[in-house]
Amino acid sequence: MTANWASFVAAEPDLAKTVEERFKAFTHHVLATLRTDGSPRTTGLEVRFLNGELWLGMMPDSRKVLDLRRDPRFALQANPGEGTGMGGGDVRISGRAVEVDDPETKAAYGEEVEPPEPFHLFRTELTEVVRTYVENDTHLVVQVWKPGETLRTIKRT
Repeated sequence: MTANWASFVAAEPDLAKTVEERFKAFTHHVLATLRTDGSPRTTGLEVRFLNGELWLGMMPDSRKVLDLRRDPRFALQANPGEGTGMGGGDVRISGRAVEVDDPETKAAYGEEVEPPEPFHLFRTELTEVVRTYVENDTHLVVQVWKPGETLRTIKRT
């Protein structure tokens, strides 16, 4: 089961706000895709939240584009920032990337973001969102959301 960003926001607005704030705190994040041999590939990436979707824009025919065309599964980790402090915690999103070829959708995205031309555009279908943070310097807290399930919160001492 998958969900778009708007569905996640509707299901868990507080967590969605925290996750979005973590991604908006920095420009570049880490995208993991799968190579032809099944091994992971990590690369830098900018993301955008527009019109109820989480978008991934990429340079023409980059390795990550080729990876996603072959196998759309991805994991995306927000930039942790400098030093040891991660305000808002560590956030990760997993899902499937769906390439968008529709000229009108790409043009509308381009008006908002102004990417270098040409570019590839993917919208995301989420399969999991995870936030990990430390509470009161004593508990590790892991929040896990999956489409169609209630938010799970795990606390470890």
